[in-house]
Amino acid sequence: MIKNINSTGFKKFLTNIKLAISGQELDFTTIPLGKAVLILSIPMVLEMMMESVFAVVDIFFVSKLGADAVATVGITESLLLLIYAIAFGLSAATTALVSRRIGEKKSHLASIEAYQAVITGLMISVTIAFPGFLFAKNLLAVMGSSPAIIEQFSTYTSIMLGSNAIIMMLFINNAIFRGAGNPAIAMKVLWLGNIINLVLDPILIFGWGPIPAMGIAGAAIATTIGRGIAVIYQLSILFSQGSRIQFKQVPIKPDWLKIKHLLSISLGGIAQSIIGTSSWLFMMRLVTRFGSEVIAGYTISIRIIIFAILPSWGLSNAAATLTGQNLGAGKPERAEKAIRSIAAINAVFLGIISLALIAWPHYFIGLFTNNFEVIAAGSASLRIIAYGFAFYGVGMVLVQSFNGAGDTRTPTIINLVAFWMTEIPLAYLLSIQFKMQANGIYYGILFAESCLTIFAYYLFKQGKWKTYKI
Repeated sequence: MIKNINSTGFKKFLTNIKLAISGQELDFTTIPLGKAVLILSIPMVLEMMMESVFAVVDIFFVSKLGADAVATVGITESLLLLIYAIAFGLSAATTALVSRRIGEKKSHLASIEAYQAVITGLMISVTIAFPGFLFAKNLLAVMGSSPAIIEQFSTYTSIMLGSNAIIMMLFINNAIFRGAGNPAIAMKVLWLGNIINLVLDPILIFGWGPIPAMGIAGAAIATTIGRGIAVIYQLSILFSQGSRIQFKQVPIKPDWLKIKHLLSISLGGIAQSIIGTSSWLFMMRLVTRFGSEVIAGYTISIRIIIFAILPSWGLSNAAATLTGQNLGAGKPERAEKAIRSIAAINAVFLGIISLALIAWPHYFIGLFTNNFEVIAAGSASLRIIAYGFAFYGVGMVLVQSFNGAGDTRTPTIINLVAFWMTEIPLAYLLSIQFKMQANGIYYGILFAESCLTIFAYYLFKQGKWKTYKI
C-alpha cells in the first residue's frame, strides 16, 4: 500500500514537472496551491539557474585575461546595475499589472499593458545607450579604475552600455511571460541566450580559426549576440497568436495614459532598485581602495553568490506572480499562504547552499583563478556574505511579494533603511575608520541584508499589501 501511494505521488510530481516545463497555460488562482507553487517555481528556478551559469561562465573565461580584465567586468557590472535598476522597476510594474489583469480574467487588457511596457523600456534605453557608449572611459575613471583598465579595456564597457536596450527588453518581456503565468517561455528564452553566449565566449575572446582573438571585447560581443537573439525569440512569441499576451491584437502607438500609469508604479520599483544598486556601486568604490587583486576577488565572489542565489530569485518571482494573480481574483489569504510556503522553501535552499560556501570558499574562488592574493580576498568576501543566506532567502520572497501586489513603495522604504541608512555608513566605518579594510565592507553587507529581512517581515505582517489597488 505504501509503495503504491509513493508511486502515485512520484508520478504526480513528474506530471507536474512536465506541465511546468511545457509552458501550458493554467489558472493559478484555482488549481491546488502546492501544485501552483511547484509549476510556477520550476521554470523560474531553471531560468535563474541558467542566468547564474551565464554569470559564472562569463567571468571564468575573462579571468584568463588577468586581474585587470576581471576588475573591468566587475566595475562595468556596477555601472550596469543602474540600467538593471530601471529594467527591474519596469519589470516589477509589468508583472504586477499583467498578473493582476490575468487574475481578473482580462487577457486583452493585460496585452495592452504589456505592449506599453515594451514601448516605455525602448524609449528609456535609447537615452542611455549613446552617452554610455561614447563616455565609457570617463565613467570608468569616475569609478576609480586604474589607467591600464581605462585605456586597454574600456571597449567592453562601451559595448555593454551601448547595447542596454537588449538588457531592457529581456527583462520586460520575461516579466510579461511571468505575469501571464507562463514562466516556461521566460526559462527557454534565457537558456537560448545563455547557451549562445557560452559557445561564443571562448571563440570571440581567444579566437578560433579565421576569427581573431578579441579579448575582453569578445566577451561583450558574445553577451550582446546571445541576449539579442533571445529578445528576437521573445518578440516572435508576443506577436504570435499562441499565448494569453498577443501584441497583434493591440494598437501599436504609445498610450500615454497607460505609460504614465506604468511609470507611476515603476518609480517605486526603480527607486528601490537604484537604492540597492547604488549601494553596490558604493561598495565597489570602497573595494577599489584596496587594489586590483581585491577587486578581482570581490568580483569573482559576487559572481559565485549570484550563481547561488539566482535560483532563489526564481522562487521569489513565483511568489510575485501568485500574489498578483490571486489578489486580482480576490483571494488575498491564498496569496499569503503561497508567500509563506515559498519563503520557507527559499530559506532552507539557501541555508544548505551557504554551508558549502562557508566551508570551502577557497575551492570555489580557486576555480576561476590561481592568483593567491585574489583567492584570499575572494574567499573572505564569499564566506562572510554567505553567513546570512538563509535570512536573505526570506527577505527576497517578501520583497518580491510586495512588488507582485503592485506595492513598489514599501520595498523602496525597506531598501532605503537597509542599504543607505545601514549598509553604506556601516561598511565605510568598519573598512576605513575601524581599519577592517575589505572585510569591513563584507560585514556591512551581511548586517544590512539581515536588517532588510526583519523590516520586510514586520511590514508583511501588517497586511496592507492585501488591499493594494492598481
